[in-house]
Order: sequence, then C-alpha cells, then structure tokens
Amino acid sequence: MNMRWTVLRRVVINRDPTLATKTGTWRGWGTLCIMFGALVLPSAARTRPHYGGTLRVEIEGDAWTQHVTQTGGLGSPLARRLIFDGLTRVDADGSVRSALAVRWASENGDHRWQFWLRPGVHFQDGSAVNAAGVLTSLTGSCGAACPWTAVRVVGSSLVFTSDSPMPNLPTLLAGDDFLIVHPASMGADAAAQPVSLLGPFVGTGAFEPIGFANGVLTLVANDTCWEGRPFLDKIEIVGHKSIHDQWLDLSMDRADVVEVPAEQLRQAHEQRLSVVASGPVSLLALAVADGGVLSDANLRAAIALAVDRNSLSNVIFQKQGEITASLLPSALTGYGFLFPTDRDVDKAHELRGGLTPPALTISAESGAAMQLAAQRIALNLREAGFNLQAVAPGTPRRADMVLLRLTLASNNPQAALESRLRGVGVATPIVEDNPAGLYKAEREFLQTHTLIPLLYLPRAFAVGGRVRDLNLSADGTPLLAGVSLQDAP
Repeated sequence: MNMRWTVLRRVVINRDPTLATKTGTWRGWGTLCIMFGALVLPSAARTRPHYGGTLRVEIEGDAWTQHVTQTGGLGSPLARRLIFDGLTRVDADGSVRSALAVRWASENGDHRWQFWLRPGVHFQDGSAVNAAGVLTSLTGSCGAACPWTAVRVVGSSLVFTSDSPMPNLPTLLAGDDFLIVHPASMGADAAAQPVSLLGPFVGTGAFEPIGFANGVLTLVANDTCWEGRPFLDKIEIVGHKSIHDQWLDLSMDRADVVEVPAEQLRQAHEQRLSVVASGPVSLLALAVADGGVLSDANLRAAIALAVDRNSLSNVIFQKQGEITASLLPSALTGYGFLFPTDRDVDKAHELRGGLTPPALTISAESGAAMQLAAQRIALNLREAGFNLQAVAPGTPRRADMVLLRLTLASNNPQAALESRLRGVGVATPIVEDNPAGLYKAEREFLQTHTLIPLLYLPRAFAVGGRVRDLNLSADGTPLLAGVSLQDAP
C-alpha cells in the first residue's frame, strides 16, 4: 500500500508540479485523499486498477525491427512509445502536453523556442537526463532535416532557433522521430549492435526491454519512471501474426490486445469482439516516384486521375473509410471537398499523350487488404494505358509506386499538415493557421502528384475481457502504459 501511495503522489505531482505548493504540504493532501477515500471506498474498491500481470499483444508487423537505426531502431510504434518519451506528447484530444519538458515558450514570432526539462528524471539505466544528452538525441534523430536551424543548451533548457517561424514545434517534438534516447544509444557503435542484445535501447518510458526471442519482444515495468510505475508488470508484443491467428488467440485467452483492420470492423462487431476504434486517422496514400520516366508531371497526374477510390472503399475496405483526395480529413479542415476524388480515365489518357511508359511496379505495406488494394490500383492504371505490375514488398528494386498508411499526428490542422509533409520529405514550415492558407499550402504540394491521398481509415483493436482502460492516442496508437488487468494478483 505504501508503494501505491508513493506512485499516486509521483503521478499527481508530475502532472502538476505546482500542486504541492497549492495544497501547502503533502501531509494535507494525503489527509484530503484519505477523507475522500472514506466516502467512496466501497465503489472504488471494486473499480480501481490492479497492479501486476502480463499483457499479451499481437500485431501483424515487426515487434522489433531488424534494421537498427540511430533513433533507437524499434520497428513497432507500440514499443517505441513504451520505452521512450518525447519533450512533449499529444493527447487523444489533440492537445499538446508536457512530457520530458515541463514547460516551453516562444519568442520572436515563433523563430525562437525554449523548452525547460523536467527535473529529477532518469533513464532506465539510472543515469540522469540532462540537456546535453537530450541535445545529442534530438540532433542525431533528424540530422540536417531538423525542423530547426540550430539548437543549444541553456542551463537545464534547450533553445531552438530557426530562420523560418516554427509555430508547430511543440507538436512536432511529440512525434516518434524525436523521442529521447540515451546518448549511449546514438552513433555508429550503438547502430552496429545486434537487436538480440537490446543493450543500447535505453529511454525514460514506463517500460524497458529485457528480451527478444522467437518474435516476442518482452518489456518490464520501469519502477522509477518519472510518471510513476505502470500498473502492468510486463508486456509481451508478438509480431508477424496474421489477423486470423490474432483473433483465434484472443478467443482462446492467449492474447489480450489484437489488431482489427478497418475492412474487418463489421466482422469484429458481428463476432461480438470488444473493439476500441479511432476516428479516420490512417491515410491510405500512393507514393509515386518523381524520377526516371515518372519525372514527367503529366504522367503522375494521369496516375492520380486513373485510381478508382470508390472501388477501394466499397470492395476492399468495406465502406469503413472516408474517400479523400486531401492530406487531412475533411472534418479537420472543412475544405476536403475542394479536392476532386472522381476517377477520370479519359483525362488520364489525355495527359498520358499517347505515351506508353515502360513497365512500372507497385508494392504495398504488409497486410492482405493492402496487397489487394495494390492489385486493384494496378488494374485501374492498366485500364488507363499504363504497364503496371504489383510486386511483393521487400523486393530488391524499389517499386515505382508504394501504397502506404500514414497516421495523423495531431488534431490541429496546421501541425498535422506540417507533420504530414515532413513525413514525406518536404521540410516546409506551415505558418498559416487559417483554412485558406492551409488549403493553398496543401494544394501546392498535391499538384506535384508525388503523394496521392486515397482513403482515410480508422484504427481499431480488440481486447480481452480482463483488459481495463485501453485508450487510443490521437493517431490511433493504443496507450498500453495506462492499461491494467482485472485478474492481476
């Protein structure tokens, strides 16, 4: 019980560092909690989260990538966000909250930002988090493509400066690319480590990795986490599991959290699975190379016109998505209708100008629906005069077109658009915060036809009966650190 009160104290004081001064002393706060508990104890005793237990998660992708990078090398966003923290984080409602930075402020028209680090935070190996180490992590994560021009340490803070305004920097710093990694994890020596060692991957998050074997990544609770110890003792993430096998394991109580693809949401409800689903946060988009024969902008425009979004939505994704030709969901901007989504094969033929391009290839991320979608797009383009073949992912030669799923970083349109563009290599700050300005910036990019938006899809997960308090982040990622198990000892 003493440990649990210590955890409660740590969680509350970290969420509001001024609370101790507001209440005078922690003895007074503790008395208040005890008095409140006396009033609600019968109900709370039945509903409060339990400590302990192992959560079993299954996914189609990698639990741990085989390619180790300088930013930590974790292939699964689930694992990354459990092990590492950013300076900021984005809540499910899209609000930017403090994480390793306790506060921040901007000056000079957002050309200068200062972030003050949370005091007393330690990495999972016990070493203290300091501004110099955070600087090493941030500069190593993005190299020359950082959203800032320069960053320097000022006491226990970091100061970011840029030749251009950076109005969205707090949101950008919450992204996976800017999660803070132990300085020892950075550089060539760490990158050369085999993934089986797990040694270099040290963060400040609620869980730390202790083993990876037979496709199972094992994480244990970080007892000294700055946010307080999580309820779970352990999380096991099993990769490379088909959806059929995931659902079978869930039904046999061999898994607690499994994926529900958008195209199988209706089936999941028919089978009475307990599903947690997001809004339309996952953008299905076609990335088109702009080199070689596809350096011709008219050919790329013809590709965009030849794709039949309606058949993708109705046939493959079972009408679970929102048809779009915009980078952001229509509900977020209000101008999505200005980007036409109708197929126009005649116009595609006209833009092609009678030219028959050499054989082109299209690949897709893993998943049966993604492969079917790639094949459907290949058929659409062949009808428009293109010689296109679908190829399996991982082929030695990079495909001319790749079907991707891109997650929505924020519910703030300005920050979401900049994050989306940076994700595809366009390092242009979005300084407009009105629909007309955002529409102009988005239209200018989409006219290149190097990324063709197709559908916005929800993300969903099914949970077992013992799982409590599973919520999704703004981009639909399950927040496993807040989960507890009803049958935990």
